[in-house]
Amino acid sequence: MISIKKATIKEVTDLALVGKKAFIIPHKDAIPSKIMVNYLNHSFSEKTLLEEITNPNYQYNLIFVDDNLAGFSKIIFNHKNDNITQTNVTKMERLYLLEEYYGLGLGNKLFQHNLHLAKEQNQNGIWLYVWIKNFRALEFYKKVGFKKIAMYDFPISETEKRPNDVLYLKF
Repeated sequence: MISIKKATIKEVTDLALVGKKAFIIPHKDAIPSKIMVNYLNHSFSEKTLLEEITNPNYQYNLIFVDDNLAGFSKIIFNHKNDNITQTNVTKMERLYLLEEYYGLGLGNKLFQHNLHLAKEQNQNGIWLYVWIKNFRALEFYKKVGFKKIAMYDFPISETEKRPNDVLYLKF
């Protein structure tokens, strides 16, 4: 059985583990290990996740398969992007699945859930960054209707950046 629910502070430890595992999959060969460890330890620390989960501007949504956490998303309502003229747009900052759950349509289910939430909040679209070599993600976002609107150098450390596409889906 597949279910989706809003994350609470009770899931922070599991969220941290899933976030680290899911981030490594597409980036493991592209980011030097020391930088990777530092990025993961900061971005997916329980402290960072607890601060974000309790921030009313952020929403984490968890997807479960038979009560097992398979992945999550992070969205931010009303988060402007300089490349988008519309107001009231949602940033989807994460849409992560554990590798063992690939191919089950869970990414699409979680994305559709986020899309529904954004429309409920009277948003005009969803935007995101995706690394230009994350081909699996790029193909997925293209399939659900996103369009590339710009480029962005995503910082993964004080000295390292990775080129990302800025994608936008206007409602």
